[in-house]
Amino acid sequence: MIVFDLSGKGAIVTGSTRGIGRAIAEGLIAAGARVVISSEDADDTARVAAELGMPGLPCDVSSDDDLAALVEFALAALGRLDVPVCNAGITGRAGPFATIDMDDYARVMAINLRSQVVLCNLALPHIAAAGGGAAILIASLSALRGNGRINAYALAKAGVAQLARNLAVEWGPQAVRVNAISPGFIATELSQPLIDDAAFMARRMAMTPLRRPGTPQEIGGTAVYLASAAGAFVTGHNLVVDGGTLITDGS
Repeated sequence: MIVFDLSGKGAIVTGSTRGIGRAIAEGLIAAGARVVISSEDADDTARVAAELGMPGLPCDVSSDDDLAALVEFALAALGRLDVPVCNAGITGRAGPFATIDMDDYARVMAINLRSQVVLCNLALPHIAAAGGGAAILIASLSALRGNGRINAYALAKAGVAQLARNLAVEWGPQAVRVNAISPGFIATELSQPLIDDAAFMARRMAMTPLRRPGTPQEIGGTAVYLASAAGAFVTGHNLVVDGGTLITDGS
């Protein structure tokens, strides 16, 4: 048995047209899975689905109807669903909780946390009925560290890690594994302004033992591990992929 082989498996990756989401989709495809590509932008979804040779469906993850349609589309297009990856998210407005805009807070929580609850509730019964599988929820290093500017995003991502634990307990007896991935600082299009900020990078890399940002492909590889037989005895875990930022004292 090839433990990292996903041949014959069907997956959904939300927010999979760029950055970490696309890298996860590409990693699953390289391991043999068929993957439904999805983002809220219809043009981006169609373009990336064509580039990767996979089915695609636009989905606004804040819409329960869109999420239900996404699961039904995956079942029809792939014939099965084994690996839902809840990746879509937004950062929201930076700042302390003392000055938070509660409308922004509500949107961040809806997209980053509530959508993952809804998608899992829609997908996991199908996965259990087919004999089992593995859900992957994207959390964040920010959920594990205090920060004066990352407010609702960090709170939502902490909820994602707890969601993985709860769902692992709930669905484990039906052979469904649920894990979270908490990326650290990853070099993506969205993080490019920070990468271009020399002072920020000097400070942040001094806090990171590997002294470099991560790559989207490294998160993609982590997802393949959790989705495949290689991770078959791992559930309810929040796997931190951060170059060591969490564990260092900066020395």
